[in-house]
Amino acid sequence: MQELSKEKAMQAVGYLACLVLLWIHLDDYGASEFSGGALTGPLFRMADSGGLLFLLALPLTFFLRRVAAAIGLVAGFLCLPFYLYILMPGPYRWVFKGEYKAPLDRPFHWDAWAVLGIFSLIGAAILSIRGHSKV
Repeated sequence: MQELSKEKAMQAVGYLACLVLLWIHLDDYGASEFSGGALTGPLFRMADSGGLLFLLALPLTFFLRRVAAAIGLVAGFLCLPFYLYILMPGPYRWVFKGEYKAPLDRPFHWDAWAVLGIFSLIGAAILSIRGHSKV
């Protein structure tokens, strides 16, 4: 029983890490034109919805672990395109053609917060899958 509560706590910490990293990163982009673009606006709203789902999954982990794990996986999938756009704006522009206000200076951009966010999403996904299969 105690190991189960330890795993629940690890799953909750994983969701909290994803939530904190996402909201720190979203705050940088939310006040700019990023949130109103034709492509970037939906990416921003998806990531914001993912953050709200992580917030919902956090307390649910201790009561309904499988439901929280499913919500955490959905939240991770909603947040991933935002981080990928931050790291790889060039491939997004090649796939989604259109007029962009800012010129593309390089197709790949290193951002430590985005890389850390992706690793936190991977960790939360692993914990969610383990939590869903253990119960």
